[in-house]
Formats: sequence, structure tokens, C-alpha cells
Amino acid sequence: MPEYTDHHAPEGLRTRGTVIVVPGRGETRAAYTRFGRRLAADAYRVRVIDPPDIDGNDLADSLTRFGDRLAAAAEDSATGGGGAVRPLVLVGADRGAVALAALLGRDGVPPAARPDAVVLAGIPGAGATAAGGRWEDELDVRTSCPAHRGTLTEDAGVRRGALGEEVPRALLTAARDSAPDVPALLLVGDADPLADREALVRTAQSLPRARLSVVRGGHHDVLNDLQHRSVAAEIVTFLEALREGLVPVVTVGSSAW
Repeated sequence: MPEYTDHHAPEGLRTRGTVIVVPGRGETRAAYTRFGRRLAADAYRVRVIDPPDIDGNDLADSLTRFGDRLAAAAEDSATGGGGAVRPLVLVGADRGAVALAALLGRDGVPPAARPDAVVLAGIPGAGATAAGGRWEDELDVRTSCPAHRGTLTEDAGVRRGALGEEVPRALLTAARDSAPDVPALLLVGDADPLADREALVRTAQSLPRARLSVVRGGHHDVLNDLQHRSVAAEIVTFLEALREGLVPVVTVGSSAW
């Protein structure tokens, strides 16, 4: 089985950048097929890797291995090899987002894995887990999107009950103490019961180039929830603004002002 799932820009269009997606607890790469296709349609090369294997009792080595995996994925992401088309943007969800934040807060990140920007979605609060053991209860925490609920339910590789496991405290602490020196987009649903939104606001305010986007009605799987089109559009807007020093290309006015 291949190590990655790739989504390519439409034929004939110049690839505008590379996006590497890191799934969260219990997820497989298949959960990000729709998301990957949407970004690829805007001429970004999207590569989805497997969720990181992080041992809270061996955090340093776990993060080193994770960084090496990201570097390998980036180096081989361009057609025919030769490295990633820049800008390179790392997107993480749930524990994948926490692992990315922790990794970028330490020294020794492989150059090939050093991103130009990062998107962190659905970061869980400390000790936040999904209560109850029924699959329907976990789905209710994850998403209200019928298509995504079906994708998760029909995927034999999904590890049910994974949201009932705590993210290692050492990993959360490392992520909290991290201050990535690259532009960061933080995404959270306002209906996500696992999120600590006050902590996310403090994090966004503490970073030099961060943007916090709150998705109205969004659940924990905010990249794949009912608002997935708007979320993908928000990410594409962020990607395009990277080329303009994070100044939005389009300024919107409204009669509601």
C-alpha cells in the first residue's frame, strides 16, 4: 500500500504550491479525499500522509521520526522527484495539528520539512476526549456532514473510539510552548466540544503571524464538516495571501457595516 495519497493540480496548470496533510486520531488518509481534491482544483499539489505515531513517554524521538517522515513526503512530492514546489504548507488536524505545532517549536526540523506556513485545525484542549462508547456519539462530536459521517463509517481503517483517548500531555505542552516563526492559520468550529477556544485565542494573539478562523456550526472534524466548502475556501485564501505578505488580495465591504 502506498505511503501517501496524492491529489494533483489540473493538467496544464502550473502548480502553485505543495500542501501536506496530517490526519488526527483514528483517521485514515481516505478521510481527506474530498478536502485534497478541493485544494488540488486550485492548482495546489496535495499529499496526505498517515497520522503520526507519537509516544508521550518518548516525545523527542517520536517528533524526530515525525519530522523525518514529513521531510521524505516533501522531498518526493514533486512530479519526478526533486522536492516540493514552494510554498510548502503543512496542514494538521486534531493530534496531527498538535504534533505539527510541537515539531515546529523545536530545533533540528529537517530543511525539507520546514514549511512556509502551517494550518492547524481542530486542536483539542488539554484532557479533552469524546465521552461515551457508541460510534454514533463519536460521529456527533466529529461532524454533522452526512457524507463525511458515511466516509468514516464505511472506512474499515478508521479506529473507532480514538477520540476517547487523550492526546499525550507532553505533546500538548510542547505544542502550547511552541511559537512557530511562520504564518499560521488556526481553524476551530464553534460547536467543537473538544476545543478550548479561549486557549486558541491566546495562542493566536501570542504568535507573530497568526490568524484564527472560527467556523459557525463547525464540529471537531472542521476540515470535513458540513461547512467544508467554506473552510477550503478560507484555506485557499490564506495560501494565496502568502504571496502578498499575508495582505488579503481582495478587501470585502458590506452594506451590513
